[in-house]
Amino acid sequence: MSRVTVSDNALAERFATHRDHLMGVAYRLTGTRADAEDAVQDAWLRLSAVDESEIRDLRAWLTTVVGRLCLDRLRSATARRESYVGPWLPEPVVTPLGAPTSEDPLDVAVREDGVRLAALLVLDRLSPEQRVALVLHDAFDLPFADIAATLGCTEATARQHATRARKAVAKADAPARATLDEQRGLIERFVTALSAGDLSAVVSLLHPTATFVGDGGGKARTARQLITGPDKIGRFFLGLFTQYGPEVLSGTTVLVNGDLGVLLPAADAGKGRDRRVTTFAVRDGRIAAIYDIVNPDKLAAVPDLANAPEA
Repeated sequence: MSRVTVSDNALAERFATHRDHLMGVAYRLTGTRADAEDAVQDAWLRLSAVDESEIRDLRAWLTTVVGRLCLDRLRSATARRESYVGPWLPEPVVTPLGAPTSEDPLDVAVREDGVRLAALLVLDRLSPEQRVALVLHDAFDLPFADIAATLGCTEATARQHATRARKAVAKADAPARATLDEQRGLIERFVTALSAGDLSAVVSLLHPTATFVGDGGGKARTARQLITGPDKIGRFFLGLFTQYGPEVLSGTTVLVNGDLGVLLPAADAGKGRDRRVTTFAVRDGRIAAIYDIVNPDKLAAVPDLANAPEA
């Protein structure tokens, strides 16, 4: 058995001071908890195998290592997505509404506007190199020289990746995070309109460019194609309401990457509704996107939260 030395413990303590930061980096880069945790753990293993005296800036060194590890995962994910069934959504970070402030690294990370689901979806459209360059530089201030080392390219190329990513992000124009009060009021009106079976009222609450994105991964039931436009989305939800009744959006109110959402338990066997997390993006006072995450692999880390406030 190897002997743990004082220096080993000191290094572990130093690493621990950067863990929250590294989890934020890795989750923003990969969009999944498992990949983020694996990248951070691998960074620790690499740190423990090098001579720390050769590291000038530990935080920057660790950020670079995590960036490189996430780049490898992003490249692999690009190939896996080709066989993914239906649309893909990031793995949600779900926390109880009104709970004391958590110091869990991912709970801390998703308080930032750039880690809401709408923003992560835009990042997901970038190439792996563009995503890494943009996130490491614009979100975490890593110098382009270090980013170039991460990407295995010249500094000029790293800058070019970031520039192209910024243009793509600006063009995508993801909805900014609305206040929780605005989100709550809009969702309540949406549920009320559904309960009344009022299609025109439902449609009036949806942005003209609204989309519904369902992620079941072929393992649970949701829409397998994007649903676009207020009328189609309204009719889709009214159809769900006819099938499931008030349960369609009746669950536990939670925060999903910092935005309001609903954690819905599986319905009884007769109705066959799968456990899911549904959340929203808001633009100009209307619902601009509805995200329905049903893939059980992405909900494995989501607690039941049975005693949390009800929607």
